[in-house]
Amino acid sequence: MADIKQSVQSQFGRVAENYRTSAVHAAGTDLQRIVALVAAHPVERALDAGCGAGHTAAGIAPHVTDVTAFDLTPTMLEQVTRLAAERGLSNLTTRQGDVEALPFEDASFDLVVSRYSAHHWPHPAIAVQEIARVLKPGGRFILSDIMAADDPAQDTFLQTLELLRDPSHVRDHSPAQWQSIFRDAGLTPTVDLTWLLPLNFESWVERIQTPALHVEMLKSLFDGAPVEIREAFQIQPIYDFCIPGALVIGTKET
Repeated sequence: MADIKQSVQSQFGRVAENYRTSAVHAAGTDLQRIVALVAAHPVERALDAGCGAGHTAAGIAPHVTDVTAFDLTPTMLEQVTRLAAERGLSNLTTRQGDVEALPFEDASFDLVVSRYSAHHWPHPAIAVQEIARVLKPGGRFILSDIMAADDPAQDTFLQTLELLRDPSHVRDHSPAQWQSIFRDAGLTPTVDLTWLLPLNFESWVERIQTPALHVEMLKSLFDGAPVEIREAFQIQPIYDFCIPGALVIGTKET
């Protein structure tokens, strides 16, 4: 899976600034919920695992003593530094590395968050085990991501969309699959929130610089989708659509 990680670095290294300015990543129902959860229970040390351009780390920074924004792609971390400077956040630091081998001591964080990153993890079970390791007893892991449906046709359609758009995509998992992964890592899971994320097709493909041929393939896929798929993803004539998301919280046993 080293090739996947290299692909992630290459793909996102080219478009890092697009994610700092992306409305989808800078705001959203799930980000509001994450900030509210952290604000209700402020902690000392927090980790944003797979932080991207840093919107989640920046959002929770006012409610923690310090937050570490952690990502595989160095150019993404440059965007985090810019965002922190723009917002005057002195308690936000960055560190580069792999979420499947976190360079932190056991029980060193009160909170770990991850938003729109986990579908790029080649071995999510290993990543969650690492997150559980660095969490203090009683600490929480808040995961927000695109979620697969239990319906096989919807699942196949979603994974195909994701891969055509972005070759560094690994897999969207279902809430039930994430809950199983959490339990295996010693985290007690709850699904806190589900939603449909509306996406503008043009900005969706422009953000990651999807090749023109793949853009046409995506449009053909949408055009040929059966009624059940069109309804589930709310596909519009101009190709705008919605994909499902969920926020899963895992609490480490004390």
